[in-house]
Amino acid sequence: MSGVKVQDLSLFRFITTELTRGYFLEHNEAKYTERRERVYTCLRIPKELEKLMTFGFFLCLDAFLYVFTLLPLRVILALLRLLTLPCCGFSGSRLLQPAQVCDVLKGFIMVLCYSMMSYVDYSMMYHLIRGQSVIKLYIIYNMLEVADRLFSSFGQDILDALYWTATEPKEKKRAHIGVIPHFFMAVLYVFLHAILIMVQATTLNVAFNSHNKSLLTIMMSNNFVEIKGSVFKKFEKNNLFQMSNSDIKERFTNCILLLIVCLRNMEQFSWNADHLWVLFPDVVMVLASEVTVDVVKHAFITKFNDISADVYGEYKASLAFDLVSSRQKNAYTDYSDSVSRRMGFIPLPLALLLIRVVSSSVKIQGSLSFMCVLLFYLGMITLKVLNSIVLLGTSCIFVKEANMEEKLFDPPPSAVSSRDVWTLSLIVPHCLSAEATSEEEGLPDNVEAANLVQSSASALPKIDSDTFLTTPDEDEEKIIIINTGQDGDGLEPRRPKKDLLEIDRFTICGNRID
Repeated sequence: MSGVKVQDLSLFRFITTELTRGYFLEHNEAKYTERRERVYTCLRIPKELEKLMTFGFFLCLDAFLYVFTLLPLRVILALLRLLTLPCCGFSGSRLLQPAQVCDVLKGFIMVLCYSMMSYVDYSMMYHLIRGQSVIKLYIIYNMLEVADRLFSSFGQDILDALYWTATEPKEKKRAHIGVIPHFFMAVLYVFLHAILIMVQATTLNVAFNSHNKSLLTIMMSNNFVEIKGSVFKKFEKNNLFQMSNSDIKERFTNCILLLIVCLRNMEQFSWNADHLWVLFPDVVMVLASEVTVDVVKHAFITKFNDISADVYGEYKASLAFDLVSSRQKNAYTDYSDSVSRRMGFIPLPLALLLIRVVSSSVKIQGSLSFMCVLLFYLGMITLKVLNSIVLLGTSCIFVKEANMEEKLFDPPPSAVSSRDVWTLSLIVPHCLSAEATSEEEGLPDNVEAANLVQSSASALPKIDSDTFLTTPDEDEEKIIIINTGQDGDGLEPRRPKKDLLEIDRFTICGNRID
């Protein structure tokens, strides 16, 4: 300090230095370039996300329209086949093909559940819910959302169990409780799920018709609470894929619920078109809040987890692959069921509720009314066919751009059965103990046993998951021990990667209902 002049430490010099000092951002070019790319990624998220949402929305619409249009025709064709069997003669080992059996079961479920729904009084339910307080209704609505997700997670398993029980080859050993118990379980599930969605729609209707709109405001603010519960969690690509599918299903379901609310309100006002414009601002407000929440949520999730916006293109290719593969000759599932597994969207309860509301809101009297219903049905078939054609063409483009054509000719993921996995679990311990027992019993040595594992594993279908749609799962897969040493001595753990094509709505435990 002795060599420093006193006037150099003056306050004026400090202020002058603060006002005139400079810095150069190019000294840390990599850091600022990365920050700029993050901004550009956040700006791309709304566009890429809405592309995925739009594509997924029309996929759900296609599966939903299938219940009203093609499913009744397929059921009629299957029943006609049964009626004409005595005349045409029986040939083959089955009365009906597996797909026809599934269609007939779906038709019977819809008929039985509709007859049960006819005893449910919608008006009494509306007045019962309207008499509750706002806070109680808010709690009820949140409970209904959780119950809907739980129903969806277990409902498709019930339906799949019914379809497989009814179509399982007879030569296999009986390992089930029978078709009839499974059928009644499916009927009970669809009926209860439809009642739950009806209560949801009624609560939303009460919120629309409340005078101060306080309940509607609280319900909309609940969407923004979802941001807090999601953006600060760790997400991998697979988890984000499930969340995207859940958001698609939620958006489509909300649109159907809003349609039901509009139908009920229009019926109460004698189908006065002026009342529709009264409901229109609230409908737009609910949909706008849903879109805003999705955009903000996905933008910050991708930012915090360093996920590129290009991942939504991979998600579209994965959904498109489901549609294209369901049109092949070796398809192992109907596309509506594939959508249910992938997104958790089960169209049967929602379609049942819409049929119940429309039938109670619209009175059909006279031949002119029946002609209008017939024209409306033909219009829905036309919409379904056009939507399917456009989706199929678009899906083919997505699959081709993603270089996934070769996967269309691979065996389906279900070809890797639990029996094969169980067989490998028996072979692996045998390989580990082969060296110890080879001297006593003359079994193959460790190298030959390891080759036996590799030959058994090669018999299973392989997917090149390292080049597309994969994310290493750190804590979700079991360790598979394989021999990787050149001389047969080195054993090291290997964790398999999970392909997005093998992930449905409720596969991964973490973040599956966000």
